[in-house]
Amino acid sequence: MATTSTRPFAVVTGASSGIGLELARQFAQNGFDLLIASGGEGIDKAALELETYGVQVQPVQANLAEHEGTHQLISAIESAGRPVDAIAINAGVGVSGRFIETDLKEEMDMVRLNVMSTLHLTKYAAKTMAARGQGRILITSSIAGTMPTPYEAVYGATKAFDRSLSQSIREELKDTGVTVTTLMPGATETNFFHRAGADDTKLGASEKDDPAEVAKEGFEALMAGKDHVVAGSLKNKFQAAAGYALPDPMVAKAHAGMSAPGSASKK
Repeated sequence: MATTSTRPFAVVTGASSGIGLELARQFAQNGFDLLIASGGEGIDKAALELETYGVQVQPVQANLAEHEGTHQLISAIESAGRPVDAIAINAGVGVSGRFIETDLKEEMDMVRLNVMSTLHLTKYAAKTMAARGQGRILITSSIAGTMPTPYEAVYGATKAFDRSLSQSIREELKDTGVTVTTLMPGATETNFFHRAGADDTKLGASEKDDPAEVAKEGFEALMAGKDHVVAGSLKNKFQAAAGYALPDPMVAKAHAGMSAPGSASKK
């Protein structure tokens, strides 16, 4: 990527599809050059589309569930030779099913992506931005991070980590010129539920939010320096509020009814 551009520079992970691609579109539409990352081959196609907005786009194919993949991304950021004005740490996956039956390796890979890579990239971005005295960090959590999530037990725990990390370091960084914003979507029309093996759940079969709208709300919250945004439908806001306010056993039972395998076929 050339370094002569005077446009601001943003990094987006998980940017080949879904919310991540829509976040990248938001940055491109608002005049940001981009470095976009994903583990999938679709990242090159995404870059070509984003370049039509008249900005510079560098794609990086890296598996962030592996430590080496995160280092590969950081090396690419540093090789760009530009200060990062904003980073959207969005890459994540889910695993659905009964905890004693789900695959441990899949869950460990999910923890490495949703937690370890998020921690690694956030540490890198926060330190470099604080040293510069400015920057914006967006971390994609979920309304699942506010509640117990039976049949998505490990996924919900990873998103609770992301939410807590984001809100904690926001307070620590408040006098540095760096803002941290948590994006908290609900069920969104992406490939997430299919990849998680949750097509046969009520959540998987339910009407979902538009990822473009979710990303727009996330981008606007980031640029406004807000602490978080529960994006998407009004239902998401009610569910997030219930996750904070109601007893955990009550919330767990309600979530189980939506996320249990085969629940899509039950009335």
